[in-house]
Amino acid sequence: MDSLVLKINNKDNVLVALQNLNTGSQVTYEGYTYNILEAVPAKHKFFMQDMKAGEAIIMYGVLVGKVQYDVKQGMRMSVENTSHAAEPFAYREVDYKWQAPDVSRYANRTFNGYHRKNGAVGTANYWLFMPTVFCENRNLDIIKESLYTELGYAVSDKYKSYTHKLVKAYEEGLDISNISFEPDSSPKEKRVFKNIDGIKFLNHNGGCGGTRQDSEVLSKLLAAYADHPNVAGITVLSLGCQHLQLPEFKLDILARNPGFDKPILQFEQQTAQSEEQMIQQAIRETFKCLIEANKQERLPATLDKLTVGVKCGGSDGFSGISANPAVGHCSDLLVGLGAKVLLAEFPELCGVEQEIIDRSVSRPVAEKFIRLMTDYDAQAHSVGSGFFMNPSPGNIKDGLITDAIKSAGAAKKAGSSPVVDVLDYTEPATKPGLSLVCTPGNDVEATTGQAASGATLILFTTGLGTPTGNPICPTIKVATNSNLANRMADIIDIDTGAVIRGEKTIAAMGEDILEYCIKVASGEEVPKAVQLNQDDFIPWKRGVSL
Repeated sequence: MDSLVLKINNKDNVLVALQNLNTGSQVTYEGYTYNILEAVPAKHKFFMQDMKAGEAIIMYGVLVGKVQYDVKQGMRMSVENTSHAAEPFAYREVDYKWQAPDVSRYANRTFNGYHRKNGAVGTANYWLFMPTVFCENRNLDIIKESLYTELGYAVSDKYKSYTHKLVKAYEEGLDISNISFEPDSSPKEKRVFKNIDGIKFLNHNGGCGGTRQDSEVLSKLLAAYADHPNVAGITVLSLGCQHLQLPEFKLDILARNPGFDKPILQFEQQTAQSEEQMIQQAIRETFKCLIEANKQERLPATLDKLTVGVKCGGSDGFSGISANPAVGHCSDLLVGLGAKVLLAEFPELCGVEQEIIDRSVSRPVAEKFIRLMTDYDAQAHSVGSGFFMNPSPGNIKDGLITDAIKSAGAAKKAGSSPVVDVLDYTEPATKPGLSLVCTPGNDVEATTGQAASGATLILFTTGLGTPTGNPICPTIKVATNSNLANRMADIIDIDTGAVIRGEKTIAAMGEDILEYCIKVASGEEVPKAVQLNQDDFIPWKRGVSL
């Protein structure tokens, strides 16, 4: 590594440590030598000049905080000496110019996906089980347990085998501490249905109780998943008396897609002869539909048929330097190819609102963003919180001191293309280009919302490591640093640490990410989250969630 520090933007008055800097050491950057007054761990920042209390801290070229008391050049930026601050924002007339990157090398590229009758193309082919109400979760669990192993989708056999050995040792009076765990090295059982990538279950805690509005939002969310390009058909379990009624749910599907023609199997427990009869019928009828859905095969599709969500979670001080900008370049390539890109997590756009507004293609688009952003933050403040409280202890420990710092780095995932649309929660993406999706920053609530808006792949960057996945949208994990990629190799797909080391450019890494996306979309590569059946699904009730 040629440099120990990095200045992200020429306007910045802090430097980022790329390696641990010891107290009393000296660092030379652009011909100037800085004396490090206190230890600065890698990913953290130190002040480039003496500053007075109340002065602005600039990073990524934007206001990210203010000094709480006088600080000296070479001091580490911390939660003690820094408070969150962000510039006000408003609509203004801006003639935003964007030059798409050269995408000529991808002109004739395709991926092999599942073509739906409405013209959408899926990157996977799933059968989806969903309950209209939490009362049916147990019945879904029974069905899942029955189908997963028999159809070849289970990933827990090694743990079952280990538990079996523990039971046997206990029964024989042996010390179970000496029982070894052996990873499954036997060949994986082949799937019964080679063109069905999985059977997924959307267990949730809604559908009744709470407010009627909660059930209405949930219904639209489930309808979005039913209509998703990666879904071949759905099996719905209903109790019968709940708020979320089957007729209303089906109306939400038709409101989203009047031509909806996928099979819907529905079973209501209160009108069934018995629980046993309902479950066996649901299994049998679903099996019949799986036989038919398995007849569909992957066919070539142009890259403009991709819809890619971009998300970060477990972020660190390198997120906005390596993984996020690399994903951002991939985003720009996708937009240049006519594909759709979805940026979510509104609490993590706090501090970069003006840039987003200036990039909006029209005043209505900008004003919708302003309204959603302002209302959301006001709702958080009404309960004694606010977007400024978004950073987690892990974020702060690894250098993301304020939400504005975190947001400025998080926004890099969206590249630099114009914002063509702003979508409220569950609204579908219909326009090629970059769209914003209103969701919390919460990892699973955000990915759940991105899939509802139509994401057929999700690029998920992480600096600390998170296993998050989605039931119907293959989620690709992108590590910000090689230490994480090596330490948690079982959940990471792509390592962007070479950017931090200066071994690869952001553009080159972005191209690598796009190549991996094409392979995943074609079924040639299977992301770790998919391999592990990491099927995280949390509906957002539109309450305060950061």
